[in-house]
Amino acid sequence: MERRLGVVAILVYSSESVKDLNLILSGYGEIIIGRMGLPLRDKKVNVISLIVDGTTDEIGAMTGKIGRLKGISVKSMLTEFKD
Repeated sequence: MERRLGVVAILVYSSESVKDLNLILSGYGEIIIGRMGLPLRDKKVNVISLIVDGTTDEIGAMTGKIGRLKGISVKSMLTEFKD
């Protein structure tokens, strides 16, 4: 299957699912190239951005699991990457 390079944006509105989120991210560590987290205290949300390199199935499985967590929203943007 063809690999994709992309960005995943995660908004954390509630800390109740952070442990589960970190377990998911650890489980998909092989497709995560980079991770940056920013607390936006004035908006009461934390933003996590991921740079990912994987198949659409791998990235979709990860974002699907994240999207089911309470108090967390996720969006992704993928593009073809040619060597």
